[in-house]
Amino acid sequence: MEKMKDKLEMVNHPDHYGGENNLYEAIKVIEAWDLGFNLGNTVKYISRVGKKTNTLEDLEKASWYINREINKLKKLKNGRSSN
Repeated sequence: MEKMKDKLEMVNHPDHYGGENNLYEAIKVIEAWDLGFNLGNTVKYISRVGKKTNTLEDLEKASWYINREINKLKKLKNGRSSN
C-alpha cells in the first residue's frame, strides 16, 4: 500500500513541484495566474530546478517554452498567425 501512495504522489502532487500542502505548488500558481501552456511550462520547469536530477535540462526546457511564447507574441504583433 505504501508503494501505491508513493506512486500517487509522483502523479498528483509530486514534491519536485511543491507538494499538495504547498501554497505555491506549481500547478496552483499556473492555474491561479491563468498562464496557459507555454508560460505554465516555463513556471513548471523553473519551480523544479534543483529538485530533480538535471538542473541544466530543466532550465533549457524553461528557456525553450519562454522563447516559444516570445516568438508567438512577436508573430501576433506583426499580424501573423501564431502557428
